Amino acid sequence: MLGGTELIRRKLGKDAYAMTITLLTDSNGKKMGKTAGNAVWLDANKTTPYEFYQYWRNVDDADVIKCLRMLTFLPLEQIEEMAKWEGSQLNQAKEILGFELTKMVHGEEEANKAMAAAKSLFAGGAGAEVPTLKLAAEDFEEDGIGLLNLLLKAELAESKSDARRAVEQGGVSIDGEKITDVKYVVPKGRIEEGILLRKGKKNYKKIEI
Repeated sequence: MLGGTELIRRKLGKDAYAMTITLLTDSNGKKMGKTAGNAVWLDANKTTPYEFYQYWRNVDDADVIKCLRMLTFLPLEQIEEMAKWEGSQLNQAKEILGFELTKMVHGEEEANKAMAAAKSLFAGGAGAEVPTLKLAAEDFEEDGIGLLNLLLKAELAESKSDARRAVEQGGVSIDGEKITDVKYVVPKGRIEEGILLRKGKKNYKKIEI
């Protein structure tokens, strides 16, 4: 960056400046990006508009306001009001975040389609045709369920080794977010909202309580 500004000064004889911003990290300080294994792509062929929407729709409660501040052009006054929201209202904030970013990257039409598809999936309509697994209280260990166990219960894997292999190869996603950590535990609170567990492109199941 400094080399670039110096080159501009020498070639054009004008002052030039470089600006940096902080890395985008989650509430645990983990970087959001390709090297961390949780990147989303702007290219629709790599991350579809629906998957893009779902990624931002499912950020942690602790991260949604920060993402709204850093990544959208919504008025700060509006974001500060949303910062006061709690409980189910945070889901609305996540929907706004997902819609705004999808609109910015893929256009308003695709953003509307992604939001409609998500709502349809988890509120009846076309989503009613999606195969569904209802978990019972005994399926959870404390406040969550291991991803490998969930794949087995959902009959998306024939064995634990099959489930592990699918995760390690990047073939498993939750609401469009690829999960590559074989030790990942799906929080019970997230499942209460309903999730779409997918293995590969054609095998998926809606998981709810």
